[in-house]
Amino acid sequence: MAKMYTKISKEQEEFIANQKIFFVGTAATEGSVNISPKGMDTFRVLNSNQVIWLNLTGSGNETAAHLLKNKRMTIMFCAFEGKPLILRLYGNAEIYHESDSFYQQYIHHFPKIEGSRQIIRMQVNKVQTSCGYAVPFMEFQEERTQLQSWAEKQGKDRLSKYQEEKNSISIDGFDTGWKHE
Repeated sequence: MAKMYTKISKEQEEFIANQKIFFVGTAATEGSVNISPKGMDTFRVLNSNQVIWLNLTGSGNETAAHLLKNKRMTIMFCAFEGKPLILRLYGNAEIYHESDSFYQQYIHHFPKIEGSRQIIRMQVNKVQTSCGYAVPFMEFQEERTQLQSWAEKQGKDRLSKYQEEKNSISIDGFDTGWKHE
């Protein structure tokens, strides 16, 4: 049932583009494993072996902390509508902040979202598909607007202070590499 590939096919890229949610998994060599749900219009396939996603301000910054210690990442998409499918991307990732030239070069791939924190680029070395027969049907209603509304209300200074307080250290006490802009 599961199939492995060395790159993202055009059909898989279309599947990815149609998903409203994806899950990111990371782990340092010690401490907690992190699995984060991500939504909004924040994921792009650059080519058959490279993807980027826009990381938004949240209550933590575990992905960044883990990637500084161990660059491995898994991204998972599930079909909640239509034909059942689970698609996983395996690879190594890097984090880019607003002050980095890569961030500036690629931020235009995404809509303007207040609270944008980092762009993460993953070099994909394996793609796995599996059946998804046990994944339930769920109907997409709409994007949540609370995160963007909250970030807009904060303003740049308060948002920066929040990021410094909540996004600089992981739950395991690891530095996240957060760069205050």
